[in-house]
Amino acid sequence: MPGPVDDYLSPPALAVRSAVERALAEDLTPLGDLTSVLVPADAVTTAELRARQAGVLAGVDCVIETFAQVDPSLTLTWRLSDGDRLEAGSVIGTVEGHLRTVLTAERTALNFLSHLSGVATNTAAFVDRAAATGSSTRVWDTRKTTPGLRSLQKAAVRAGGGRNHRANLSDAIMVKDNHLTGLGVAEAVGLAKDRWPNRTVVVECERSDQMVVAIEAGADSVLLDNMTPEQVSECVALAAEFQGSSPRRCLLEASGAITLETVAAYAATGVDLVSSGAITNSAPVLDIGLDIAT
Repeated sequence: MPGPVDDYLSPPALAVRSAVERALAEDLTPLGDLTSVLVPADAVTTAELRARQAGVLAGVDCVIETFAQVDPSLTLTWRLSDGDRLEAGSVIGTVEGHLRTVLTAERTALNFLSHLSGVATNTAAFVDRAAATGSSTRVWDTRKTTPGLRSLQKAAVRAGGGRNHRANLSDAIMVKDNHLTGLGVAEAVGLAKDRWPNRTVVVECERSDQMVVAIEAGADSVLLDNMTPEQVSECVALAAEFQGSSPRRCLLEASGAITLETVAAYAATGVDLVSSGAITNSAPVLDIGLDIAT
């Protein structure tokens, strides 16, 4: 069904409401929309949200919230939903009502829709290249997100077919190289398992011998950091040999400077997960416009 979808693609409603409130306050403080009040109060319109280029849609909930906060009487009708593929010229939906308030909400709504669709589109490009190898490797994000927009960007990653890494520092335990300047790998995993027994423990490793120690210590996941595809392949094989027929299996993730050009090579190694901050922090906006007819 076109429009917003009540499933895991949607961002939290509270996060959407808060982000839209901040964005509108930024645009309308202190005196409101000085230009749109020049438009006759009784002027009405039907406007189309239209993609100017191909991509993947995300951010519908933010558009709904933006128009609702500016003018609850506006009527939105959707043809497409988050996660749908767009072609240049695709009509995403329409908004009907007072021309003044449509104009006031226009830029904020498009900023959210274009940015989040850009993240979804960028994610889908990574996912498609990984899938083309025939691998079951999943592409997921990082915490390299725009401050205050993480929940929205992570929903856009899901819309693009990606998966979400931890949401914040309380979500899981990730022992990185800087932590290991004061802790050994085995010691760090042991302390984490003791103090936070219900949390996933991830250890960042730069060498295969570190990976083996982390697996032996009981890590749930190992992040293979800044390795070449060849080194990742060696680690995948070593981990499989080391774990043997054990029912417990440690997940392996490749990370570090992975780009759209290299993601397929990493996926072909058979690693479980590939992460890249580029899918969120380097995503170009998708060109989406609002075509207004009076």
